[in-house]
Amino acid sequence: MQHTVSSKTLIKASFSAVILAAIALVSLILPAEYNIDPTGVGKALGLTALAQPDSGTQVQAVIAASKSDTSQTPANAPQSDAAKPSEHSINVTVPAGRGVEYKFYMAQFAKMAYQWSTNAETATDTATNNSSPSPLYFDLHGEPQGDTTGYFESYVIATSDEMKGSFTAPFAGSHGWYWKNTSAQAVTVQLKVSGDFTVIGLK
Repeated sequence: MQHTVSSKTLIKASFSAVILAAIALVSLILPAEYNIDPTGVGKALGLTALAQPDSGTQVQAVIAASKSDTSQTPANAPQSDAAKPSEHSINVTVPAGRGVEYKFYMAQFAKMAYQWSTNAETATDTATNNSSPSPLYFDLHGEPQGDTTGYFESYVIATSDEMKGSFTAPFAGSHGWYWKNTSAQAVTVQLKVSGDFTVIGLK
């Protein structure tokens, strides 16, 4: 005997299926997949936790990225010399009618900032406890390391009682000043330097 289903029954069944699907979507699928929980049922059932990012995975990714960045820098890479500059204040006496050199060893491309001024004491200055500037001929220059030919390269040549500036060594070697005093009294050069160098001193 063949049974037939009325149209009214089919409509009721279809309507019930749609309602159940909507309830499942709102209560189960949206909280679990997209962390959208308008009814609160998903939170109560613990479904919203499924939509949260895996914090452990994120931490591992950060650690891995950190290790990758660290591995790109060799452990024995030289540190920047600019981070630890050397500073010195030096008095150099240039005798009357003579010249002196004062040098520093610098590696190639090392930098130095400098400032110097002069004073000469006369009998009057000594009595009054004063001193007056005295211009000197000078040559700021460098000599390459290991050179035996006498070659040197001048950076600044002038006559002055003071000078301020900076320079970058074009080659490794000794770099510094030659001062010549043509006056009748000794002149003291008060020199302040900072940068990456080793003091050689008078030559």
